Amino acid sequence: MQGAQAEVADTLAAGATDSAELSAAERALLEFAKLVTEAAYKTKASDVQKLRDCGWSDEQIAEAVYVIAMFAFFNRVADAFGLQDPSYGDDGPPTDDLT
Repeated sequence: MQGAQAEVADTLAAGATDSAELSAAERALLEFAKLVTEAAYKTKASDVQKLRDCGWSDEQIAEAVYVIAMFAFFNRVADAFGLQDPSYGDDGPPTDDLT
């Protein structure tokens, strides 16, 4: 992770967004990122305002949306071509069922 503390990186890797290692502003941004990732069409002005209230600037919020969208694009392209992360090994990604 680029410049992140090891504890924060471990917290994020474990999906523990409610950890004390993250600030309220970081948790709000992660919740927003999840919303945009899973259902961008459900995003409301109040979701953006919550980020502003946590101290995020409009430029930072826009940058977050751009990064989230780019990763969604890259993941869909990789999925469409059947590409796998080499770190998965021969067993594929960590999931219960891919069929």
